[in-house]
Amino acid sequence: MTICLPPTRDARRVPGRRPTPTWEEFARELGHNLARARAAKGISQERVAHMAGITGFTYQKYEKGESRPGQPMNPQLRTLVALSQVLDVPLVELLPPTFPDVTGGR
Repeated sequence: MTICLPPTRDARRVPGRRPTPTWEEFARELGHNLARARAAKGISQERVAHMAGITGFTYQKYEKGESRPGQPMNPQLRTLVALSQVLDVPLVELLPPTFPDVTGGR
């Protein structure tokens, strides 16, 4: 006997799917992806920041997933595109595979 469940917008309840991350988790994973891409390219945080048009301090915080202590990062789209170009990685590869629900289920 097979039981079919109705579709749900909450990925947390769907077996086999990654749970929906919080914004903090999403930002932290994005930061890890930036750090990995930078390490693979073999350039410093300061160089990436300079080439992307942001401060070194801001980029350091981005790799931690923060904008200010205790606040998850929320970079501008232009900054994300610049980082993707500097790191020579498609933007989609920098973004975590699962997005947080920022609509609040609306």
